[in-house]
Amino acid sequence: MADIAKAKTMPTEGVESELRIRISLTSRFVKPLEKVCSTLKNSALDKGLTAKGPVRLPTKTLRITTRKSPCGEGTNTWDRYEMRIHKRILDVTCPQDLVAKITNVTIEPGVTIEVFIISE
Repeated sequence: MADIAKAKTMPTEGVESELRIRISLTSRFVKPLEKVCSTLKNSALDKGLTAKGPVRLPTKTLRITTRKSPCGEGTNTWDRYEMRIHKRILDVTCPQDLVAKITNVTIEPGVTIEVFIISE
């Protein structure tokens, strides 16, 4: 029985191996980020592939608090600046030859994309 299970998991010569692609998208703005996510997912689904996501990760908030007064005298007034970073993760399983076709989409300005390819 163990020999049969091993034979099922080993790829044959004519079959292409499936790759698991994890696409990580990061942006300061939500609308362009969601637009790119939907474009990537729709392009994967149009080709008949399985796509999971986008998984919305918690928003990182970067805060800087600084004094308004340049000389340090006067009343203690403070400026508070904040930048929010939104992140999405999309998982796609596809053959090797479709990787370039899926990731070939127009990217909105301000959106950063990282592609991780994991062979199974």
